[in-house]
Amino acid sequence: MDSLEKQALQVAKEIVVKFIEVGRISPANFSEHFSEIYGEILTTVAGGAVCDPGAAPKSAEAAAKKKDKGD
Repeated sequence: MDSLEKQALQVAKEIVVKFIEVGRISPANFSEHFSEIYGEILTTVAGGAVCDPGAAPKSAEAAAKKKDKGD
């Protein structure tokens, strides 16, 4: 396991632990969510995906409204 994988593993662990603390994930389905989160983090970091920190993420509601207006 290289350094990038170890860092992604640590970040995924921290995210899942926080989600458990706030009640978004239960410990019973930890493995299901952990693998998805780890995979996404590793793909993003390894793929060099760049996000615009100034851009606000679109909510599903906002996207649906935009679709309804025909934009």
